[in-house]
Amino acid sequence: MTLAELQSLEAAHAAPTYARNPVEFVRGSGCRLWDSEGNEYLDFLAGISVLNVGHCHPRVVEVIREQAGRLTHVSNLYYTEPAMRLSARLAESSLGGKVFLCNSGAEAIEAAIKLVRRARPQGKVVVLQGAFHGRTYGALSATPQESKQAPFAPLVPGFVVVPPDPGALTSAIDSSTAAVLLEPIQGETGIHVLADELLRVAREACDRVGAALVFDEIQCGMGRTGTLWAYEQTDVVPDAMTSAKALGGGLPIGALITGPRLADTLRIGDHGSTFAGGPVAASAALVALEICSEPALL
Repeated sequence: MTLAELQSLEAAHAAPTYARNPVEFVRGSGCRLWDSEGNEYLDFLAGISVLNVGHCHPRVVEVIREQAGRLTHVSNLYYTEPAMRLSARLAESSLGGKVFLCNSGAEAIEAAIKLVRRARPQGKVVVLQGAFHGRTYGALSATPQESKQAPFAPLVPGFVVVPPDPGALTSAIDSSTAAVLLEPIQGETGIHVLADELLRVAREACDRVGAALVFDEIQCGMGRTGTLWAYEQTDVVPDAMTSAKALGGGLPIGALITGPRLADTLRIGDHGSTFAGGPVAASAALVALEICSEPALL
C-alpha cells in the first residue's frame, strides 16, 4: 500500500487528531528507522520517549514472542506471574510501597489523583504552570495549558495552578491540599528542570500539612537522567510516582507506584482496568527495566 493510499484511508476513516508527517515507517532497530521507500533515519524522538531501549531490542522481542505464544490475557480477576513480578520490581527499585498497573501515562495520573483524593477526600491538587500530565479528564485538568483545556471545559474541579516558584508553591499548600503533582523535569512545553529548592519546598510543605507529594516520571524516568528514576538525582523522595512511556519497551503500559505511607490507601473496588498488567506487556516491561538499569546504559 502506498503512502498516498494510507493518507486516503486516514482522510476517510481516521479521526483527525494527529498532524502526521508524510512518511510511513516499516522497520526499526536500535536508534534507526526505515521507511517504505528504503530510506534510513536516526530516530531522535524515540516514539515520544517510549523507546529508551531502542526499537525492537532483541531481549524485548524474544520475551514478547514467548509470552504471546503462551498466554496473552486473563484479566486481573486472576493471578499472572509477570504482573506480580513487575509490581515487585517497580516497588523494590523505587519507593518501596505498592503498585497499580495500567495501560498508559494518563491512566497512571488518573490513578494517582484517585489515590490522593482517597487519602484526603475532596482535597485540592496543586500543579505547576507549564506542566503536562495527560489528556483524559483528570489528567487534562492537571495540565494548565489553555489550548488543551479550553475546548473541553468544564474540567474536573479542585486543581490549583501555581508558577514554579518556591514562595508561590508554599502559599498554595494548606490543610485542604491532597497533593502536589509535578514533573521533576517538565518535558512537553520544553525541557524545564525544576530546581532542587522547589522540590525541597514541596516536600517540606506537604509534610507540614499531611499532603502527598507525587512525581510524574512518565517521561523523565526509566533512565533518562542517568539513574533509573529522576527523583534519585535529587535529595527529595516523593510519596508516589507515575511511570509509563519507556516502561513497556515499546508496548503500552503504565504504573502508579506508592511509598509505604500510601501503600494501602486504595481499597478493593476503588479502581481497576481490564487490560492492566497483561502478561505480554508486563513481561516486556520486566525486560525493559532490566536493560534500563544496566550501569553501562545509564
